[in-house]
Amino acid sequence: MDLIKNEYNVILDRKDKKEEGSYTAYLFEQGIDKILKKVGEECTEMVIAAKNNDKEETVYEVTDLIYHTLVMMANQGITPEDIEEELQKRAEKRGNLKQFHQVDKNS
Repeated sequence: MDLIKNEYNVILDRKDKKEEGSYTAYLFEQGIDKILKKVGEECTEMVIAAKNNDKEETVYEVTDLIYHTLVMMANQGITPEDIEEELQKRAEKRGNLKQFHQVDKNS
């Protein structure tokens, strides 16, 4: 998690300094719609790479997805600690079978 926290801090720094030529600063300038578009694109690319059973490409796309998700988090004021807290809550529930909603895939 330290690498993610470090990357998040770099993203915050680029957000604050608005360095010219910085892709991260560009994303913040463009706003949430652009950031979310990139998150969606990277998610789709990750799914395709995994579906193609291409480990190297999947790792690359997962990394892109994590980066763009961190940018979205920084934009929304969500910290890695917020995510750790939620993961901890979920870890405490392990072993408890959840009741899932039945979804009618025909509707």
